[in-house]
Amino acid sequence: MRNAIIAAAIAAAGLSTQAYAQDITVGVSWSNFQEERWKTDEAAIRGALEEAGAEYVSADAQSSSAKQLSDVESLIAQGVDALIILAQDTQAIGPAVQAAADEGIPVIAYDRLIEDDRAFYLTFDNIEVGRMQARAVLEAAPEGNYVMIKGSPTDPNADFLRGGQQEVLQEAIDSGAITIVGEAYTDGWLPANAQRNMEQILTANDNNVDAVVASNDGTAGGAVAALTAQGLEGAVPVSGQDGDHAALNRVALGTQTVSVWKDARDLGREAGEIAVALAGGTGMSDVEGASEWTSPAGTTMTAKFLEPMPITQDNLNAVLDAGWIEKDALCQGVSGVDVCN
Repeated sequence: MRNAIIAAAIAAAGLSTQAYAQDITVGVSWSNFQEERWKTDEAAIRGALEEAGAEYVSADAQSSSAKQLSDVESLIAQGVDALIILAQDTQAIGPAVQAAADEGIPVIAYDRLIEDDRAFYLTFDNIEVGRMQARAVLEAAPEGNYVMIKGSPTDPNADFLRGGQQEVLQEAIDSGAITIVGEAYTDGWLPANAQRNMEQILTANDNNVDAVVASNDGTAGGAVAALTAQGLEGAVPVSGQDGDHAALNRVALGTQTVSVWKDARDLGREAGEIAVALAGGTGMSDVEGASEWTSPAGTTMTAKFLEPMPITQDNLNAVLDAGWIEKDALCQGVSGVDVCN
């Protein structure tokens, strides 16, 4: 109601959206900054807000769901007009959404689902990301023993990805061409946890592993480290996602098969623009590209999904041409790959 009244007054006064945006503050609650990509997202959000004349404030929950709740309380106390939340724990974040709703502050569930119809869900198509990961690994290893290194159990994306992976692999599983010999969630998406899980699975299977479907580039890095310790790097296909620079270098080197690229610059820019629009009184359903979406738990939400792109050795030029990574970083230690020649 507060935002609608302000927006109406702005319109009546004939002021521009940018003039109004100069009075808007957008708060961002980050789950953590341990992963490379969040810094890219942040820069894109900041850029969009600066372009609109809005102010940016943020807090880092440092992987603590309890701290994230207090962070959101603090951002609300600072008088933010919209909140972008990258949830550490989709269940634990509920009271923060309620607190924002009580103050009439719109919430964007950024990249991770918050199961609440008052939040605008902005992400990439994570089920399709899972499909892309599995397709690339299955093409490289059409039969054999598979390991599934999943994401954090507190992040719904982990299960969205796993569902997409299963869709692609199911026929090969049913035919007996592949067998899943190990599967584990990765607490906090931490590479060290993924490495430990991979080490345990390798030990349990006497290193008889033919493929690894890892759910992001951090977990892929952990899996590759475990494989390297056993002299298996490059011989076992490994998937990932996010287009982390280290992962793209591994793709060029041949130790990682695919990184599904989700251009965080696009997602961050969208989040900043949508936050300003919602703060100005735009309805969630009126956001360009938004659609009605029903979560697996049956919650009807307003959402916008961006399209990902699988990056393999065959199309590494895509990330170079987009300015996502410099050639020196992509090609460090690489020989025999066209894009690096």
